[in-house]
Amino acid sequence: MRVVVIINPTSGTQGRPEVARRRAQLATTLLSSAGVEHEVLITERAGHAYDLACQAAERRTSVVFAWGGDGTMNEVGRALTFSSTALALIPAGSGNGLARELRVPFDPAQAVAGALRGEDYAIDVGEIGGQLFFNAAGIGFDAHVTARFNNRPKGRRGFPAYVAIAFRELLSYRSEEYTITTDEETLHHHALLIALANSRQYGNGAIVAPQADLSDGRLDLVAIRPRSPFATLWGARRLFNGTLTKSAGVETRRITRATIVSQRPLCVHVDGEPVPNSETALSVRLHRSALRVRVKKNYVT
Repeated sequence: MRVVVIINPTSGTQGRPEVARRRAQLATTLLSSAGVEHEVLITERAGHAYDLACQAAERRTSVVFAWGGDGTMNEVGRALTFSSTALALIPAGSGNGLARELRVPFDPAQAVAGALRGEDYAIDVGEIGGQLFFNAAGIGFDAHVTARFNNRPKGRRGFPAYVAIAFRELLSYRSEEYTITTDEETLHHHALLIALANSRQYGNGAIVAPQADLSDGRLDLVAIRPRSPFATLWGARRLFNGTLTKSAGVETRRITRATIVSQRPLCVHVDGEPVPNSETALSVRLHRSALRVRVKKNYVT
């Protein structure tokens, strides 16, 4: 088995380069002691994780570890989709949605050990507007907040900062009218947001689609109608007890393909990363069992 570890030096480090160096040293120690042929790489720019993972897949590497947050996971996952190389995760970001869904330990040593002793499972991959995603994509308010969160000047990271931005933006955000066409029907929604969930949660335990499954061959589309800001905030508590889809004003569908249209360019995120977009219509599709993930044995998707 040959392993490559790709480390994002900014995920969860508050810009401290010594943290990335310690992570690289730890990865080398763990893999050397396990007798595994390996290479440890540190990214230098946005998109570098994707390039490094593409090179690893071309060399038919067995497993590529993505050590970072959801953005790092997405870059590495995009490179490995449709290949025989498996993705493993060492979570170190703000949300870590896919890592939580796959029950990956947050302790790096445990995450590495679990993957080395683990098995490969095939999971589905979503696509919106040509952008692949593995955990969830969103249109509307969540994408708007994600853009504000990711593009602001350096400051506090993490869930509390995200919530503070969401509260502020909710006071002035204008919801949109959407037309959603699937293989079976056409829907018209005045929506605060439209989530496209491959797994159950966004991250931080926020469960947007309780019935979603990474390997069921469907995306869960969740459309949430706008309410007053305070009613929306009160209803958001349901994200954390798994009952969001039972709320009034929440409608769900299970889809493999869809087209989503609005009067204005769609505001989009994939796996918590904002996507530049000037289109008013985007296509959504599912790729069945397109990515191999390496997780601990007896994991059931």
